[in-house]
Amino acid sequence: MLNKYQPLPTRIHSVPRKLPNPMRVLDRYLLRELLTTLLAVTLVLALLSLGGIVADMLGEVARGKFPAGLLMSQLGLRSVRFLPILLPLALFLAVLLAVGRLYRDSEMAVLAAAGVGPQRLLGAIALLVLPIVVLVAMASLWWTPSALSRSKDMIDAANRSLLVAGLEPGRFVEIPGRASVVYLAEMSSDGSRFKRLFVHSKKDGRVDVVTARSGELFRESQGEERYLSLQDGFRVEGRPGQSNFRIMRFERNDIRVPDSEPNDSGTDQERLPTVALLDSSQPADSAELHWRLAAPLATLLLALLALSLARSPPRSSRHGGLLLALVAYIVYFNLLGLGRAWLADGSVPAWLGLWWVHAPVFVAGVWLLWRAQKLPQPRATLREPRA
Repeated sequence: MLNKYQPLPTRIHSVPRKLPNPMRVLDRYLLRELLTTLLAVTLVLALLSLGGIVADMLGEVARGKFPAGLLMSQLGLRSVRFLPILLPLALFLAVLLAVGRLYRDSEMAVLAAAGVGPQRLLGAIALLVLPIVVLVAMASLWWTPSALSRSKDMIDAANRSLLVAGLEPGRFVEIPGRASVVYLAEMSSDGSRFKRLFVHSKKDGRVDVVTARSGELFRESQGEERYLSLQDGFRVEGRPGQSNFRIMRFERNDIRVPDSEPNDSGTDQERLPTVALLDSSQPADSAELHWRLAAPLATLLLALLALSLARSPPRSSRHGGLLLALVAYIVYFNLLGLGRAWLADGSVPAWLGLWWVHAPVFVAGVWLLWRAQKLPQPRATLREPRA
């Protein structure tokens, strides 16, 4: 007998939880693997590049190309120049190592069994590749010429200082290549003006002695030569042991200072803005324009090629295909440099540019990716007829 106060049974309807999209989970996993490898590779390449740049710049400071006070600013400006070369290589190695690990650990085999082939990885890789391509394009087309132009302006301004010319107050300084000794009693803080100068020179057995009360360092308006403008002084010249010495008094006398060594601030074409290169018809300007356009395009093509070259059998060597990939990268960039030289001297027409180098790499990347996606066909076997 039922109790009239007994509660009726109730049915609890559970709300089904929304499962995450497996494709989005896969994209996040691949993107995390690629980003981690890219940061590690970029850090290693950046340290190696900065070490070489710093060593070269310390040598330039020692040779008097620019003062030591510009070391940090020049380091930052010149580092921008290597971004269009460093980032494509870092992305190429990152995709090669990250995707290659998926093949070696049999993760790609599991994904292929679930219907996810190598072409499916393009979506996740594009999330990382496209921002890098935009960054390389900005560095190649705008940041690098601007940084090189700024670097040259700073060095030119510093070369107007006597300190860069190697002259210091209170010291007898020998000018290399001129058999001359210079002495300055006083010098302004910016190194442009001085007081009480003494110059002793010797050439072909003749001695030349110049003194001046004051002077300054200036550069020709139409050239790169530097001169010491001497004011209110004397000049004595002649051969030792002879009495035919000449003594002259001058109100102003200009002495040329030996040219400093050329600095590593790029060529004139490398410092030109990209807009100026578009309006120019010179072969050298056309070569520079195609070289700047090649950097972002090479970044995209190398990522596509790395996705194809990363394929390897499970449990294979970690760096099995790395050597082949590096050889392909070296050949690709050497051909780009060779094509740039041919464009500059007019051996290759401007309309062809560097496209003849990019086209085979694109075709090879697409063909290798299609071949990796294609399933192998079963082999036909001959069967003996039954008796």
